Amino acid sequence: MAPSVSAVRALNAAFSPSYLPVAVFVGGTSGIGQGMAEAFAQHTKGNAHIILVGRNRTAAESIISKFPRPTLPSAKHEFIASDVSLMKNVQVTTKELLTHAPKINYLVLSAGILNMSGRDETEEGIDKKLAVHYYSRWKFMHELTPALVKAKEAGEDAKALSVFAPGNGRKINVDDLGLKKTYSVSAAALEAPTYNDLMVESFASRYPSVSFVHANPGMVRTNGAYASTSFLIRLAGPIVKSRFSPLALFSRSQEDEGEYLLHGLFSTVSRPGSWRINENGEDMGMAKYFGDDESRRRLWEHTVEVTGSMERTS
Repeated sequence: MAPSVSAVRALNAAFSPSYLPVAVFVGGTSGIGQGMAEAFAQHTKGNAHIILVGRNRTAAESIISKFPRPTLPSAKHEFIASDVSLMKNVQVTTKELLTHAPKINYLVLSAGILNMSGRDETEEGIDKKLAVHYYSRWKFMHELTPALVKAKEAGEDAKALSVFAPGNGRKINVDDLGLKKTYSVSAAALEAPTYNDLMVESFASRYPSVSFVHANPGMVRTNGAYASTSFLIRLAGPIVKSRFSPLALFSRSQEDEGEYLLHGLFSTVSRPGSWRINENGEDMGMAKYFGDDESRRRLWEHTVEVTGSMERTS
């Protein structure tokens, strides 16, 4: 049985690091990322270095304006604009992030795209949904993990979290990574969770001092539908988001789910390595896992090439 949100909020309120924590929320201007960023700001009483990354500056400024006002001079709350569907943008953004925060404690990746269209390639030849849900997350982790390692070397927390869908995948097609030949909406939806599972495992094996987490938030009432390219999904947005919606019986608000996933990050993820956590922030182990060593190796090699990244072993 899931703990109550009030119990989880109380546990999160006990978070009191001896250092000023640095947290980066990619996708933090809406949805679950926003919920986590707001909860993080509340529980640190604003005394943290918080960076939101997203496309909507107006939304970011509104969110940041509601954070508790910090009392420590070194605390600050910032926004960096970036369209993360393009790897070249991720490269620029990560370089900028490292100038703002050479040491990072928490990296949260939750940017999403909601549509039912077929393969929609970016100018870089990557399907946009896979670009946002996997390749950009991989590249953020790849470029920013050295900053997480620095935090760990300083005796601080160092954790990276991808919010997607562990337990909802399938075995991947290693002969068509990126789904150039066999794309369908269902194939992208089913393979991306396994891509994320393999991603956190690969990073954990290369950076054994850091925690890498794949989280399943379950059904959450977010504002993501409003930004969809699908007219029908946008039309359903107010129904989905409303706490009076029939879905409210089976879902959580983005604020409440933000607390649960923050609880997972603070409490459940208690050691370095790869983790999978559920909507309650609890360890889900290897339930409905579809990875293997060969898939992990081939996906890594493919992703290094597709994202235009420099291979690095440590």
